[in-house]
Amino acid sequence: MNLFKPVAAARAAKSLDRTLFSRTLPTVAASVRENKLISKYRKQLGQTREVLMVDKFDPIAADPDETLAGQGRKCLILKPDVKISAPETWSPVLQEATKIGDLKIVPFDVTFGYELWPYLDVMRSILPEELHDEIPVGFNTAGHVAHLNLRDRYHPYKYIIGQVILDKNPNIRTVINKTDDVGTKNEFRTFSYEVLAGPDDMRVEISEAGCAFNFDYSKVYWNSKLSGEHDRICAMFKPGEAVADVMAGIGPFAAPAGKKGVFVWANDKNPESYKYLGEIVRRNKVTEFVKPFNQDGHDFIKRAADLVLEASQRGDCAVVKPAKVSRSAPPEKRPEPVRVPVPPTVAHYVMNLPASALEFLHDFKGLYHGQEGLFTPHTNTKLPLIHAHCFAVKADDATALHDICRRIYSELGVQLRPGSAEVEGEVAIHEVRDVAPAKRMFCASFRLPREVAFSPRSRQGI
Repeated sequence: MNLFKPVAAARAAKSLDRTLFSRTLPTVAASVRENKLISKYRKQLGQTREVLMVDKFDPIAADPDETLAGQGRKCLILKPDVKISAPETWSPVLQEATKIGDLKIVPFDVTFGYELWPYLDVMRSILPEELHDEIPVGFNTAGHVAHLNLRDRYHPYKYIIGQVILDKNPNIRTVINKTDDVGTKNEFRTFSYEVLAGPDDMRVEISEAGCAFNFDYSKVYWNSKLSGEHDRICAMFKPGEAVADVMAGIGPFAAPAGKKGVFVWANDKNPESYKYLGEIVRRNKVTEFVKPFNQDGHDFIKRAADLVLEASQRGDCAVVKPAKVSRSAPPEKRPEPVRVPVPPTVAHYVMNLPASALEFLHDFKGLYHGQEGLFTPHTNTKLPLIHAHCFAVKADDATALHDICRRIYSELGVQLRPGSAEVEGEVAIHEVRDVAPAKRMFCASFRLPREVAFSPRSRQGI
């Protein structure tokens, strides 16, 4: 039963008239002898599928008899399929309940206002039928902002689409539409936009992995759909390790890693990202572990390794204060702050710039030139794991994997094959998410080959 049939008067409207979506449905109700029976019969008639169940609609209402309603009596609104004059349309449960006098079937008119109409039913009423095949339903969110990427053919209806999305999503206060491609028009992965509904308020607050992120969404890159990938990568970091986050953004990897006691040298070329990264590091109280930088990623790769080694040689450490203890505890029983030393080497490099991260791999040549003694077999320390995000064609076969290996080879001069990041000569290629019908995001993770790490450095890093 379709309660929300298209409203002819709304077709091809360019502005939203909510009154057009108010309709009255003649149906029936089960008047309950005593209100204490409501719960019993709502459950039983729900199981027989006779209760009128609509999203955001309460099927319990005041009795249509004004006298009974004045006494506080309630009724259960039933589906139109239940006919007063046709008991054969009643379930055995309903027949028995009316027989013993618990329920009485009475006429009832239900008014459905715009607030009960699902988003898709509203849009099917408004959009021409030729646009029903791909009605915009998916959007990214950043705090209170919904971010659309509308196809051109929906542009004549963009403001009404934005308004309906605003109406049907109580956590959304601003709806915007992207007007250019992220990463193609701006090296910082920001975008131009237009406001479709709500105020032009792009300052958002987001909570992820136990960290608070507050930033201007129009000035930095953020994608809430990557939260799972942030968690996956951070889970590989061990407390006390050093991580170089080459394209750190505002810190979705760095801040959670700092929370778990991981040292992070976090860099982003965008001055706005660097500004917010510093604020987020301070707000989340990870300044002992996370150090923000504002440099070109090509230069930062080797610089991060040098800075970590220099910090370790200086004896730098993080001082972690113990959990709060009672002020009445004697000084000798109060735990001392824990000093966590900076390790001499970087354990992980993260490069979350899928449009071009693989093009930075040549900068790892000579990363630890002359420092062979820091690694196996001289110590138990392994060379860094590189986690490079990238785009590749979406395919059911190994086409994308071979293409990624080819691109790695063109930068490093070392042939890797799909497999495990912990096996020499192999690369683990993880599928992150689809970004377009024929495009997928991947993460290539591999241990930096010795012949790359210990090769001579050159001025250009190649």
